[in-house]
Amino acid sequence: MFQSPISERNTNIPAGGASVLPQNLYLGFDVDVAGMIEQVEISKRNAFLAINQTFEMLQQTLEERKKTLLSELEAISLSKTTALTLQKEQFEKVVGDIGHYTDMASQILQTHTDHEIVALGGLIPTELQATLQEDDLVRQLSELGEIIVFFPSPSSSTWTSTSVAKVGTRYHVKVQSKTSKGEEYPHGGVEVKGEMRSKTHNGAVVYGEVEDHRDGTYTITLTPHTAGPHQLFITMDGQHVQNTPNDLDVRPKPKRDYHTLCNAQQVIQCNRPLCVTIHDNGDIYVSSHDHCIYVFDQIGQLKNTIGSYGNGDGHFSSPYGLSIKGNMLYVADTCNHRIQKLTSSGKFLHKFGQRGSGQGQFNCPVSIITDSNKRLIVSDQSYHRIQIFNENGGWLLTIDGKCSGNHSFLSPWGLGLDPQGNIHVASYGSKSVKVFTEEGVYVRMYGDPNGPTGLALDDEGYSLVSEYGGHCLSIYDPEGNKIHTVGNLENPSGTALDSRDGSVFIANNSANTVLKYCV
Repeated sequence: MFQSPISERNTNIPAGGASVLPQNLYLGFDVDVAGMIEQVEISKRNAFLAINQTFEMLQQTLEERKKTLLSELEAISLSKTTALTLQKEQFEKVVGDIGHYTDMASQILQTHTDHEIVALGGLIPTELQATLQEDDLVRQLSELGEIIVFFPSPSSSTWTSTSVAKVGTRYHVKVQSKTSKGEEYPHGGVEVKGEMRSKTHNGAVVYGEVEDHRDGTYTITLTPHTAGPHQLFITMDGQHVQNTPNDLDVRPKPKRDYHTLCNAQQVIQCNRPLCVTIHDNGDIYVSSHDHCIYVFDQIGQLKNTIGSYGNGDGHFSSPYGLSIKGNMLYVADTCNHRIQKLTSSGKFLHKFGQRGSGQGQFNCPVSIITDSNKRLIVSDQSYHRIQIFNENGGWLLTIDGKCSGNHSFLSPWGLGLDPQGNIHVASYGSKSVKVFTEEGVYVRMYGDPNGPTGLALDDEGYSLVSEYGGHCLSIYDPEGNKIHTVGNLENPSGTALDSRDGSVFIANNSANTVLKYCV
């Protein structure tokens, strides 16, 4: 029979179950239990007291925190009430001011002509802006919505241009906005768009570039790519301008034959001409040793003189390179070591650069052109480099000619752009033309001109290089092969093309003439 270990240890326990433990051991165990019970009671009382004390302390702390929070709440409430009251007063003031200017606007509209309204138009927004200078209030008002002030806008417009355009030649349209009374509207800011749509080539569309002159007039420039009948669309704020769409005849581009260049068809007298460029309207701009820019009309009559000797704004010291973009004239003010920007009529607008070798500095800049990205490309002749800037004169890139290999160049002079946007550099010191991408990567070189100074490229990639030392004009095809030479010149220092008809102009320096050749 199986027995547990306990049973085995207790074999002396009588059958009746009476304990046989020693008497003294039993009595000692009885005394310990009583003491433990007493200790438990003591601990119970101590714990009760501690709990009561803790709750009393917590209650006191919470009461103090309650008083603090209530006090802070009262302070915050008072502050917010004060702030809201102030904002309410400010808001009521703004509302009152708006009512005042609304009454003013109403009186103006009822008692003044359109011109007077336009003249007074700036008063209300200026005063209203001064009223809304409190940042917090403006922020809160903006959460509710915007306050928009409306002013009279032009209700009609007229446009002028020719009814004939040529493929690859820029076509210009002048738009004049007018008031409801037919008077010229004297402010810009209107959305003007122009499109030229072919009637025969699947409706091909040419979108125009719009220049806002900020005086109510706009110039739209479009360059058609296909010949044939077209329609001209002009809109102002989404509405068709009077007499549009209008039929337009786009004629094929006449084929140029530079081999026919021989005798000049026009001779313009000009003292020591340096560089020449042609405005879109046909005006001829010539920089001169007289420290000024002469402007001649299409028949060679002097119509304006821009600048005089000096280093002030709009004054020059041996100006050389010229570039016209729209109605902006850029001048390489060579011996003042800077670039000046003027209007085509000669009003000074901006300048940048000074003498030095750093980025954006110059040592005798002699040529400047503008590309399709509105970048300004300048030949920094004495430092043997080309610098490229944004339209505001911010430096972007330098093409350094002081290096080894075919892409090096010395004394860069004339600059030009081919149809792909590559930059052609006439290197006077290297007696060659170097070609770089618009990012400044070397592409190739061509020619062996003697002292090249002027450079012009047509829209097919033909290159015309005036050779100051060779007393001639050399013409290269798009692959860089010389195809023709115009001789018997006297130190030709610059050349230009008229984009309208391809006519060639040469600044014949030592002969004191500007020559025009018809292609």
